Amino acid sequence: MAIRLEKGQRINLEKSNGSKLENICVGVNWGAIKKKNWLGFTTTEAVDLDASCAQFDANGNVIDKVWFRHLNSNDGAIKHSGDDLTGDTDGDDGLDNEVITVNLNQLNPKTEKIAFVLNSFRGHDFKTIPFASIRIYEGTPTKVKEIFATYDIANDPTFAGNVSMVMGVFYKRNGEWKFNAIGEPTKDRDFESTLQTVKQRYL
Repeated sequence: MAIRLEKGQRINLEKSNGSKLENICVGVNWGAIKKKNWLGFTTTEAVDLDASCAQFDANGNVIDKVWFRHLNSNDGAIKHSGDDLTGDTDGDDGLDNEVITVNLNQLNPKTEKIAFVLNSFRGHDFKTIPFASIRIYEGTPTKVKEIFATYDIANDPTFAGNVSMVMGVFYKRNGEWKFNAIGEPTKDRDFESTLQTVKQRYL
């Protein structure tokens, strides 16, 4: 499935051989902020980004939420790698700091949509966070098979001035899973308020 999505595009979650994707990962990578103090010494400021998601039924009701306070969905289909509180402090190591994995075959059968959001826990403006990026791909946290959506938060001016965003929504239509690559910042300040924006604008 050699597809690289832009914001707002939608795709069927189907591979080139016609088989359906089963294991999806949403990975977020970012760095700590380096600053020079008045003495000329470089200091490191930790950055805490939080990748989260929520499952919704056909009526837009929340079935379950996966975030740093609830790392595994009740149906066992969605798993969070854990809360990274600092970002890469020694430069980009090329690895995702937080990864959410989804096994589409194990989802609660009432699940019709899964929305993924990102929040800056300490309120760091996205434009100030080094090499902040998102990738959504087929595979596992240790094996990337095919990347089908990326967002370059650090270098995209539309994210400047914001601390929250909606990454995208997986949705089921006629029994088939599809993906809407939203990639839009919001004026929300935390996970719960961002979920309200999702319900109002993207479901």
